[in-house]
This record gives sequence, C-alpha cells and structure tokens, in this order.
Amino acid sequence: QVQLVESGGGLVQPGGSLRLSCAASGFTLDYYAIGWFRQGPGGEREGVVCSSSDNGLTEYADSVKGRFTISRDNAKKMVYLQMNSLKPEDTAVYYCATALICDYPTWWQGGYWGQGTQVIVSS
Repeated sequence: QVQLVESGGGLVQPGGSLRLSCAASGFTLDYYAIGWFRQGPGGEREGVVCSSSDNGLTEYADSVKGRFTISRDNAKKMVYLQMNSLKPEDTAVYYCATALICDYPTWWQGGYWGQGTQVIVSS
C-alpha cells in the first residue's frame, strides 16, 4: 500500500534552515502530484507547496515563497523540502502528501500522507 514517511524535522532558531525528506513507497511517484502541507499548533492545515507530476506546475504558499524549495527524485522515490530563513510562524507538523492536481487550496485531500515531522522554530 501507499506509504509516505517524513523525516528531518527538529528545533531550529529563527533564520535557520532545515531539509525535510519524504520516503515514498507502494506507488510510482512519477504519476502523482506531490507536495507538503503543514498543521500548526492550533490544528489548522495549510498547503505549503504542490508540484505536478510532470513538474510543469509548482505552487508555493505566499507565506513561504522565496524561502522553501521542493524537489523530488522519482527513481529513489524521495521528496524533499528545503526550508530556509525559517520563522516562528513556520512552526508546525509538516506532511508530505500526494495529489491528483494542484488546483485547489486543499489539494492534499483525497490523497495520501504520512505521520508528519515536527518543525519548531524558536529562539
């Protein structure tokens, strides 16, 4: 079955960087849009970035544009999220998720995601 396992989170000071990893299995990553969403301390979910399966469309949330970068290695079935210039507002559990398309604000709904990895940005 489809499995997604996030890792790489941790505690970082404002302005710092983290690289999150997502190991996918049970499906061909090439055929899925993939992205990251996050769930804040209050339980709210926010899309971070969604990338189409053909890499023709990559959309970042305004809050992370210029700071975060998604990448993927289909052969290794790995997805990454490079997070730079982190802010306290970035504190959340980050989830790697599949999607059919990236056209919706909640693009991950109906897809698959893992257990998430915690990112805490604090001084």
